[in-house]
Amino acid sequence: MERGVVNPWSWQDGFGFSQAVEITAGQRVLYCAGQASVDADGRPMHPGDIVAQLNQALNNLDTVLKSSGFAIQDVVRLNYYTTDVDGLLSAYESLVKRLGEAGCRPASTLCGVTRLAFPELLIEVEATAMK
Repeated sequence: MERGVVNPWSWQDGFGFSQAVEITAGQRVLYCAGQASVDADGRPMHPGDIVAQLNQALNNLDTVLKSSGFAIQDVVRLNYYTTDVDGLLSAYESLVKRLGEAGCRPASTLCGVTRLAFPELLIEVEATAMK
């Protein structure tokens, strides 16, 4: 598999994402459901703390990826759904750092939503991975 990024501009570099990711000769694709800040029993964690919720959502995503033989660097698309866009943007530096350290620079979309599955949840992360 060959992976290439398409960035006709440079402004996205500070946000740690790509405008597009092109995959040639990919063999496996994993479409992940939205991952949120929940424990192993599906109970919400870290009410009111968007940074902790973001980290837990990414930890849960990492668990799903590893369970399927993938890793975070295999992620080619991340969609973020949040009830607090400003809060997520204030936590974005930690997200960019974590993804950058893992070698992950996916195409991404950030959507503000009215609410998520549980009222305590502030962020949900949806991913597509490819090998």
